[in-house]
Amino acid sequence: MNNHEIDYKIYGDDMQFVEVELDPQETVIAEAGSFMMMEDDIHMETIFGDASGSDGGGLMGKLFSAGKRVITGESLFMTTFTNTGMGKKHVSFASPYPGKIIPMDLSVLGGKIICQKDAFLAAAKGVQVGIEFQRKIGAGFFGGEGFIMQKLEGDGMCFVHAGGTITRKELLPGQTLRVDTGCLVAMTSNVQYDIEFVKGVKTALFGGEGLFFATLRGPGSVWIQSLPFSRLASRVFAAAPSRGGAKDEGSLAKGIFDMFSGD
Repeated sequence: MNNHEIDYKIYGDDMQFVEVELDPQETVIAEAGSFMMMEDDIHMETIFGDASGSDGGGLMGKLFSAGKRVITGESLFMTTFTNTGMGKKHVSFASPYPGKIIPMDLSVLGGKIICQKDAFLAAAKGVQVGIEFQRKIGAGFFGGEGFIMQKLEGDGMCFVHAGGTITRKELLPGQTLRVDTGCLVAMTSNVQYDIEFVKGVKTALFGGEGLFFATLRGPGSVWIQSLPFSRLASRVFAAAPSRGGAKDEGSLAKGIFDMFSGD
């Protein structure tokens, strides 16, 4: 294996974290802000751009890898955690919102996974985190993730996070699966991805599911999430009071104030 071979354990149900066990001199890379805790003798270092070491170490390579991360909406920096001690040590990474952490062994998934832009959480050192451009204009404009998705390449373990409950579907050659554009988490590189317009004007305008859905055609594996973060955020935003409280809360507070004011 070219990547560091790491062991792991996932804790929790809805708000999960993954604990990675590192042998001496083993390294795990993680997205900035995902760190939770670590034991003694683990050295933490912030790396500009891709922390896999695939950029060759030159200035232009680092700038190019950092630019790719900006395009995918990620931070310019990644963090590495290396066990500098003599025995096994542990470092943990937490999920950013309610959902599941999906362990993926790239060595048995064809060496490449394409996933939504903010899905990557952590991986063994050597896994390359890049960008994948959608070749079709329709998929780019209406695919929910735009033209650009994340690409994870290598032969080691990586950890992807998504919202709600996660299901994995195995598609046979020619088999088609239609999903909401925001519910697609990841897919193997041989899955064909396209966008299809919802049939029927009434269904498209008043169905509440949007005008497009993603069409995935096998062979290959796809991972689907039940609660995209965009859907969760829109519900929270819609329920948030516009001026410091709901209408009922405001009228109740005014009534209590009038009662004690003596007017």
